[in-house]
Amino acid sequence: MTEPVPASPAPIEALRDKGPDKPPRSKWKDVWAQFRKHKGAMVGAFFLIFITLGVLVGPYLWTLDPQALDIRAKDMRPIYTALWDSSAKVSWAHPLGSDQLGRDNLSQLIAGGRASMAVGWAAMILSLVIGAGIGVLAGYFKKLDGPLMRLTDLFLSLPILPLLLVAVTLFRQPLRANFGPEGGMFILIVTVVGITSWMPTARIVRGDVLALKEREFVLAARSIGTRPFQIIKRHLLPNVLSPIMVSATLGLATAIITESALSFLGVGFPSDFPTWGKMLADAVARMEDFPERVILPGIAISLTVLGVNYLGDGLRDALDPRIRGR
Repeated sequence: MTEPVPASPAPIEALRDKGPDKPPRSKWKDVWAQFRKHKGAMVGAFFLIFITLGVLVGPYLWTLDPQALDIRAKDMRPIYTALWDSSAKVSWAHPLGSDQLGRDNLSQLIAGGRASMAVGWAAMILSLVIGAGIGVLAGYFKKLDGPLMRLTDLFLSLPILPLLLVAVTLFRQPLRANFGPEGGMFILIVTVVGITSWMPTARIVRGDVLALKEREFVLAARSIGTRPFQIIKRHLLPNVLSPIMVSATLGLATAIITESALSFLGVGFPSDFPTWGKMLADAVARMEDFPERVILPGIAISLTVLGVNYLGDGLRDALDPRIRGR
């Protein structure tokens, strides 16, 4: 009679499969989860979206021409001034008041924001392309590193505002003749601001590329004969996208401030073309009698730049894997 075969031992509980694993989360879901934790970045992103939609959709909702003159409605005060000054000259036709020529302040704010934001975005994209290109070339090609970084140091040592004023003075008339008063100044300001603000991006990208080009995946791609520009396109640029995006937000703020400074100094767009900086310049002479003419565009510039800076701060934290993993 054969003895019964002893039963096999129970599997170790620690090794037992408890069910199918969850699919891995994508990188961008982790980035969004980290970004939402930064309250300042959320507020900054909300305000930037709000002001961008406002300057794009605003002209369709508030249809007054920002350049239209109405002498009978000049020097109107904002509606809210009637709360403490019953004798103030107010009208619902001009809820934020009007200037000394009768131009509506709300229409000028919307049109000025459209011009300032357009200059900011275009100059930021131009500086980003130049800075990222120079940074990648300097970081990957050792022979180009020295000349390109000395060029970067040269641009960093230049006094930016005097250089801007000289460039505007030299090229304003030819560009106005070829592209019109507004178009020529737009091209000139975007080009000058973009060319003089790419240096921080180039340095950041160069540092990251110097570290990345010694990583195993880049060495493996080089060992199988991948061309340098293919390595840059497929392996390096995707991995330096995070600092480029952060630099883009900070470059947008710099471009808006620079354009406002040029308009404030009177060397920007034509005098009848509204921008936030031009509104500030026109309001300085009578700011004691009409402080809202300085406060309104000043608040618009400050909040936009502050929102962009908070957005960049949140993107930096969200795109850094060392912080995102905490």
